Amino acid sequence: MLTAFDFVDLMGTFAFALSGATAGVKEDFDFFGVFALTTVTAVGGGVIRDICISDLPPAGLTSIPCLLAIVAALVCVSFFQRVILSFEKATLFFDALGLGFFAAFGANKTWQYSHNVELSILLGCVSASGGGCLRDLLTGKPPGIFSQDIYASAAAAGAALELCGSAGLVPQSVSAWVAVATCTLIRLISLKYKIGLPSIKHNGL
Repeated sequence: MLTAFDFVDLMGTFAFALSGATAGVKEDFDFFGVFALTTVTAVGGGVIRDICISDLPPAGLTSIPCLLAIVAALVCVSFFQRVILSFEKATLFFDALGLGFFAAFGANKTWQYSHNVELSILLGCVSASGGGCLRDLLTGKPPGIFSQDIYASAAAAGAALELCGSAGLVPQSVSAWVAVATCTLIRLISLKYKIGLPSIKHNGL
């Protein structure tokens, strides 16, 4: 029987898998390349999180539902490629959606293992952004988390909101979905209106 957070995890896995698959197709990778990129994007952040909290072997490498979510994403991209790629900036959309799901799930899982607020927010961010960073590196792009885009900060906001439920301050059934929606919306709004964090100006030295 899947719990609410198992469902959140699978939705995040599927969303990030779609992000990785569409990126692989756009890069003209072969089938194995698209599969590898899809898998790394879908479970990379979660694997890093699980290693950090000593939940071994990482669930992303042993879970059959996670594998099925990855396969489902590959099937969707293979058979409905035109529809998926017709979305404006499809990779960024699915990445934003996965960011919200994984920020909430990562924060919740870390809290269950550590009951530490700082670590839960940090690993919520890692869960949400790790797969996207690996995807960007494998496709030869600077990781979005290091740019001026609001990315990790959106994940941190989602993770913090989820902790309100994990700590029992609000109903967890509410905090999880509020966290997902808030994180995703912050990311999408920042992309639409080109809102970013300030950078340290290069002075030419």
